[in-house]
Amino acid sequence: MSLKKIKLPADTRALLKKCKSCTGFNSSAELVDASLGGNSDNSFEVKYQVEGKGEISEATVHRVTNGISVNYSEVYMRRRDPDTMIVADDKPSDKPRYADLYGQDFESLRNDTLTWLENQAIGYFVFQIGPPEFAYYGIAIAPANAAFFCLGLSLLQKIVDTRELKDEISIKSVVYVAPTFRHTHFDGKQKVIHNRTDEVYEIFSYNLYPGPSAKKGIYGVLLSIGEEEGWSAPHCSAVQSTSPYDNVTTFMHEGASGGGKSEMLQLIVREPEGSVLIGENIFTGERRSTTIPQFCKISPVCDDMGIVHPSYETGGMRLRIMDAEHGWFIRTDSITGYGFEPQIERLTINASEPLLFLNIKTNPGGTALIWNHIEDEPGKPCPNPRVVVPRHLFPGVVNEPVSVDVRSFGVRTPPCSAESPSYGIIGIFHILPPALAWLWRLVSPRGHANPSIVEAEKMGSEGVGSYWPFATGKKVRHANLILEQIINNTVTQYVLTPNQHVGAWKVGFKPQLLMREYLTRRGNAKFRPDQYQPARCPILGYELNYLTIEGSKIPSRFFKVYRQEAVGFEGYDKGAEILTGFFKEQLPQYLTPDLSDLGRKIIEVCLNDGDIKDYESLIRKK
Repeated sequence: MSLKKIKLPADTRALLKKCKSCTGFNSSAELVDASLGGNSDNSFEVKYQVEGKGEISEATVHRVTNGISVNYSEVYMRRRDPDTMIVADDKPSDKPRYADLYGQDFESLRNDTLTWLENQAIGYFVFQIGPPEFAYYGIAIAPANAAFFCLGLSLLQKIVDTRELKDEISIKSVVYVAPTFRHTHFDGKQKVIHNRTDEVYEIFSYNLYPGPSAKKGIYGVLLSIGEEEGWSAPHCSAVQSTSPYDNVTTFMHEGASGGGKSEMLQLIVREPEGSVLIGENIFTGERRSTTIPQFCKISPVCDDMGIVHPSYETGGMRLRIMDAEHGWFIRTDSITGYGFEPQIERLTINASEPLLFLNIKTNPGGTALIWNHIEDEPGKPCPNPRVVVPRHLFPGVVNEPVSVDVRSFGVRTPPCSAESPSYGIIGIFHILPPALAWLWRLVSPRGHANPSIVEAEKMGSEGVGSYWPFATGKKVRHANLILEQIINNTVTQYVLTPNQHVGAWKVGFKPQLLMREYLTRRGNAKFRPDQYQPARCPILGYELNYLTIEGSKIPSRFFKVYRQEAVGFEGYDKGAEILTGFFKEQLPQYLTPDLSDLGRKIIEVCLNDGDIKDYESLIRKK
């Protein structure tokens, strides 16, 4: 590996010279081979000697016919801890500071980490951050026996073959991986320290689960760059959907972890007789289905991280986005058997290049099957099985900026009934005025039974943009950036859609998929006044009066939840109180002098129990 055309930070270059040994990698294929630690039996245990604790096993790695499979020794390590990020620098930030939490400067631990790495056999590689037309570059440095972690990062953010560089590049970010410090300094918890120096953005990953560092850590780098330059990186998926009548509609789906971003790229699965199951009543067992003769054609754009960059603007008053990643970190908990998601099953079983599987039960030399989830305990499958797939493997993937027609927001909702009221009162989808859509992006409910993160007991917020756990800067700055997007792109339609439950009905991700099918068929046609009305709960915008897809009517109980016998007006209104109370709890933190005047007015409408007309008066939709 050549470093001649790479401008490295001084400390990074010194580390590569001083370390016990180091190996540079130019391709993901090289990292696949390195992930087995040189073993020839297709199995390798990643373990470390930890001072005062002896030998600790972090993970077991298998080579399988379709790539590399990794399973963590601790159940805790199989999901992202939402309290992972700590900021070590003194630049503007609303995040917890290392010095405040631990009573000392980070420099001592930073030096200890670099010294520890100097005494290891390490591996390193250069990777691309963001789309190629304005890419930034990073370098990852990790213990050689943690090559599987590097493999994941190389698939998510494209690895750079340094031998092919024509011009000199500067390193914007360095990822240092030192898993033993989780045990010696952080009580076994996942911690990722972000240190923004004037020269480089440092990420110290003190764990080997790639979610908070290789995935969301690099996301933090992008968000920091955007915050400085005045653009954003939405936490979203996007898809172009083509109806049987050749209407093309582009959807951008946002939401907290578990909010249905990856699922927006999936096809609807039919029942054995060909119908589409809408949901099943959790009390009576009643099942309701609909008939859709032909589904829309799906062309994926991005899976989890987008880029909204000024260079994409065309003056069309629709938000324009492009994928920010080279690969997708796909959760497969909803795939529990063969045939549930044929496209992803086909891509992963017969992979044309090695993939990385996490939390999937495998045997050395066997084949990783994405529905074969490892168990956290007997009879309890891990809720966060994952596979990393390079985006270019998806057929029909879109490789250029797209204009967004529908910008949806997904929320994981619990069951709701009159006896056990909850915020699970969201209908199959709601139409939101732009101002109200902005509020949902400030509050970003993390939602019910989140499979992606270590779960808290009560409803939480993922924060501004639903990406706040990964951002290091000022939340009001991001709130203003998102509001500017909405003001400048008023042709884009905003909708809200639940997943998991609609009242007393278990629905999975069907609401957002049915919404996608319906709105694609409509094209850019406007709703007639009789098709919708103000929702009984004002922060839910407008609810539908009826919904028909290909001549099949969806029962009104799925978009007017108070019509469900188990819920009624009593259960709905109590749920509305819970949801409204949560908004009122979360929004005051944004009322700082730095918030725009319009943003302040929108928040005050909610805090003062305004109605839908109040929101509409603040941002007029074109």
